[in-house]
Amino acid sequence: MSDFDELLAGLDLNRVADDRFIGCHPTKNPMRTFGGQLMAQSFVASSRTLTRDDLPPSALSVHFINGGDTSKDIEFQVTRLRDERRFANRRVDAVQDGVLLSSAMISYMSGGAGLEHAVEPPQVPPPHSLPTIGDLLRGYEKTVPHFVNALQPIEWRYTNDPAWVMRDKGGRLAYNRVWVKALGVLPDDPVLHTATMLYSSDTTVLDSVITTHGLSWGYDRIFAASANHSVWFHRPVDFNEWVLYSTSSPVAADSRGLGSGHIFDSSGQLIATVVQEGVLKYFPAVRR
Repeated sequence: MSDFDELLAGLDLNRVADDRFIGCHPTKNPMRTFGGQLMAQSFVASSRTLTRDDLPPSALSVHFINGGDTSKDIEFQVTRLRDERRFANRRVDAVQDGVLLSSAMISYMSGGAGLEHAVEPPQVPPPHSLPTIGDLLRGYEKTVPHFVNALQPIEWRYTNDPAWVMRDKGGRLAYNRVWVKALGVLPDDPVLHTATMLYSSDTTVLDSVITTHGLSWGYDRIFAASANHSVWFHRPVDFNEWVLYSTSSPVAADSRGLGSGHIFDSSGQLIATVVQEGVLKYFPAVRR
């Protein structure tokens, strides 16, 4: 299967009871279960238990508690907290061999018309004018092999130099702006479009923590692990189309870094807001 087909297979959860689902891993994995996968699968499990299929998501907040074994399946246990005509709330616990990997709180709301405003999207080049991720990784295969060998079900188009190119040039960057979309055609199912966006939201969001300091994965000794991740959904997303993921880091302290971002559609409408905290340990090279 293609990497995109593997992502879809992972989102096609096996329902073993009304509120219990089993999810698999793809064939290409990091050392522990990718947080974006846990979020996407948790969201699918939650959404499949709704009594109203047309109730849109309003927010998701997940805490990553233990690393997952990528050789084993994951059980997603859904707790129904609230079901009303316009509101629903779920908790989803991802469990593996009795160990809690993550716990997600997900809310749904149909609010109707009201006040509207939003931040303006940054001015960036269109995606078709920018290099592919393959182009940007060429020549850096030994520097960032974990990126080269990672599952790539998403198409990325950086509007700025990615961390490894920026570091090679000796630069610093306080933000990262990336066009993203599915690297394939998603079915006409809003749950899968939102889940794929959630999967993608766990990429690049912490990059600005390290690029602010002129550092990069691969070049510098950095340990990073997502601690928690929150997304607020403002409008439905069509993830077959390009969206702009604009991120920055407001703070890093106590070996933790915070990344925040906005996701805009190609017309400039704000689709979602993202905040992630990660544990970040930097080990400077010892000068002799």
